[in-house]
This record gives sequence, structure tokens and C-alpha cells, in this order.
Amino acid sequence: MLDQVFNPSLNIGFEAPLVLVVLIALEAVLSADNAIALAAIARGLEGGKLQRRALNLGLAIAYVLRITLILTATWVVQFWQFEVLGALYLLWLVFQYFTSSEDEAHHHHGPVFTSLWQAIPVIAVTDMAFSLDSVTTAIAISDQTWLILTGGTIGVITLRFMAGLFIRWLQEYDHLEDAGYITVGFVGLRLLLRAINPELVPPEWLLVTVIVAVFVWGFSSKAPVQ
Repeated sequence: MLDQVFNPSLNIGFEAPLVLVVLIALEAVLSADNAIALAAIARGLEGGKLQRRALNLGLAIAYVLRITLILTATWVVQFWQFEVLGALYLLWLVFQYFTSSEDEAHHHHGPVFTSLWQAIPVIAVTDMAFSLDSVTTAIAISDQTWLILTGGTIGVITLRFMAGLFIRWLQEYDHLEDAGYITVGFVGLRLLLRAINPELVPPEWLLVTVIVAVFVWGFSSKAPVQ
């Protein structure tokens, strides 16, 4: 739908900045659930320093993978198997989160790592799974690779900043981690539907609306100060 907003007859000097702004805005909104998933994964490490290093190194690798995906996007989208794998991975993350026991000391669900190098590949692969959705959306809006690369680069920088904030916010809000993983489930289901039948995929505006509504709930209850 979003690709219909832009008229190919528009002058490139006007169209390019407009498309770039839309791509960046979409990255920011669609990265919220990605950021919270990465923050929750990083919380599996002990100590803020290790968590920050895991995010920095994991997203550096994720950036290379994302650029590779953008450059090969026209080839990747021909194979529904990639979207199925990405969808199943995201849904597995959600299943693991909601079925795992909580670490009472840190109020943390999900994987616990004994070393930095265990967390880094999980962060990189998780971002790659999310990128299958965001990159497909981006190429529907613009066929100009440099615009998508620029939007993707700014998106990774935004993602790192947001994940750092979410690590702190996850300790402050009772429902935020649950909200994040619920939206991860929505993205996984959306990828799966697109692989099965693209006509079943709900419009982008509906996904954004649902994400915003779930995150409003996520920020609705603050944890008591200990």
C-alpha cells in the first residue's frame, strides 16, 4: 500500500528525501519490537558493561547481514523459505519467552548466557529475522538501493539506541517485556502469512496501530521502586 503513496512522476529531488523520511519513520516504529527483543536477549548477560558490548558487537554483525540482505533482496524475495524460517525463529523466541521460568533476581525471562560470545550470534540472527520484514517493506516503497541502504543504516543506529533504553525500561515497567514479545509474535505471524499467501497479510498501517496500542499497555504500569 505504501508504495502507492509515491508518484513515479515526482521530481527525484523531492521524492528521494520524502521516501527517506518515510523509510526512517517505518524503521523507528517497526524497530520497537526488535529493540525490546534484543534488549531482553542482552539482559541474559550479567552486568551493564557486557550487555552494551553484546549489543554493539551483535548489531555490528547484524548490520553487515542487513546490508547483504538489502543488496540481494530481489533474489531473496523469490524464495518463501527465507520468510518461513524467519517467522518460525521469531515465533520460537516468543514461545521460549512465555514458557520459560522467570529469573526472580532480575525479573528476566528467556535465555541466560555465561559468556559474551554466546549472546552476540543470537542478537545478530534475531535482527536478521526482523530485517526480512522491514527490508521487504522498504523495497515495496522504493526501488532505489541507496535509499534503502541509507534507511537501513539509520535504522540500525536507531535500533542500538532504542535497545539501550529498553534495557533500562524493562526494569521499570511491569508489562513492557510481555508487550514487546507479543508484538514479536505479530511480526512472526505476518511473515508466515506472507510466505503462505501475500493476500492474507494485513496492511502496514494496521500492524503499526497494533504495535503502538500494545506498547501503550506495556508502559501502563510502573514497577514499584525497590
